[in-house]
Amino acid sequence: MKQYLFTIILTAAVTFALTAVVWRLSLRFKLYPGIRERDVHKTPTPRLGGVAIFLGIAVAFGVSALNPFFATIWMRPQTMWSLLGAALLIALVGVVDDLWDLDWMIKLGAQFLAAGIITVGGALQILSLPFGDMLVFSSWLSITMTMFAIVIVMNAVNFIDGLDGLVAGVCLIANGVFFTYSYVVTRDTGASSYFNLSTFLAAVLIGACLGFLPMNWSPAKIFMGDSGALVLGLLMATSAISLTGQLDPAVIDPERIGRSGLLGAFIPILLPLLVVLLPLLDFGLAVLRRMSAGKSPFSPDRKHLHHRMLDLGHRDRDAVLIFYAWTTVISLAVLLMYIGAREDWSGQYLPGVCFGLVGIAACLVITFNPTRRRPRPSATTTTPSEESTVNPR
Repeated sequence: MKQYLFTIILTAAVTFALTAVVWRLSLRFKLYPGIRERDVHKTPTPRLGGVAIFLGIAVAFGVSALNPFFATIWMRPQTMWSLLGAALLIALVGVVDDLWDLDWMIKLGAQFLAAGIITVGGALQILSLPFGDMLVFSSWLSITMTMFAIVIVMNAVNFIDGLDGLVAGVCLIANGVFFTYSYVVTRDTGASSYFNLSTFLAAVLIGACLGFLPMNWSPAKIFMGDSGALVLGLLMATSAISLTGQLDPAVIDPERIGRSGLLGAFIPILLPLLVVLLPLLDFGLAVLRRMSAGKSPFSPDRKHLHHRMLDLGHRDRDAVLIFYAWTTVISLAVLLMYIGAREDWSGQYLPGVCFGLVGIAACLVITFNPTRRRPRPSATTTTPSEESTVNPR
């Protein structure tokens, strides 16, 4: 555990320092786009925070290669190099998009290319499914499933990049819960070492988000942009796939994992989906709304979920904290269900279910009872100190 804590602290420190450097350079050379009609912030703000996030992650990878405690994850160097290569590709494309707005087809093509680098080049694929003892025998099916899973999670994380500190905080919470789960599962499966790719990636992501959040908190000095959000989504998807997606269901010992084995297999799939459940719903509604109006499904508007929360009367920080609350409640509820069954708690799943129900009820009350009321803004009204929904989707 000490090595993971060292990794978190190192990544956070490097990311924080580099974020400050990128911010200063962006202001000095005016490396930021102008205010767009769909933006909700009033002053031009640098969007290259993803550069600092990627470099912080790269430093953590480099240090781990020299750390004997992480020798196990470097036994397959092609996987590690493929992760860095894919993240670099996404970061570069994201930087170009953050500065000049690339066509969505180019960005999507780059995302599938990055997913292919990890899936084919890194030989990291979904080999099992959490349905009994189902294995994926077709290599092409495995590759296809893995690539689509990575691209979907990448875009889901990127889609919630709409308010100051939102993505960094949500990913911090989600990866914190996933780190705990990965560490526990590794122990329960009788692994000879707790050092594995999944837990390492979760620790690195925690550090990157911790280091970036101080300068991204409202009012944000810098945004992570597509270059940051997509890299976070890429590594979150990879972390989940490297844990459960490659675990042979036949090796799951009920005596070690308990009666929660099936639930445990679902958690890496549930967590990324539940964390971005509301943004995905918002995305689906946006597509239907735009197409029913005869517009392109990728045309921007000011009717996204975070816009609606602001229109309800929530301050920008309150809206972000509400998103944090939803993420915490849902993620911890599922984790408590797993731990409760594994530790044979009284009621097993009941503590997690009760926590989830009470937490969801509290979140609903807070969501629909804003701290202040204000009239619904017109289409041309903007709200300060918030990062806009990124590029049209």
